[in-house]
Amino acid sequence: MERAYKCCQSCGTPMKRDAGGTHADGTRSTMYCSHCLLDGKFTASNITVDDMKERVKGKLKEVGYPGFLTGFYTRNIHKLERWKSHPLAVE
Repeated sequence: MERAYKCCQSCGTPMKRDAGGTHADGTRSTMYCSHCLLDGKFTASNITVDDMKERVKGKLKEVGYPGFLTGFYTRNIHKLERWKSHPLAVE
């Protein structure tokens, strides 16, 4: 059984705000959010951890977060499970 995480292990989205991504068999992921995992594949493959940080910062700014907070919320993305073993995350 997959461990339940408090936040998406790819982008850092709080899992309590998301239903979770889907595995290839249609079951819900408790590790990745619906923005990152769809049908068992990452929605943004061939992305680096730095690219993911910029992507998340952009989304946060879109919904009204000030710039200084976007850096605060993305500072630990490199520590999430997806990025620990593959900093380039080529899938």
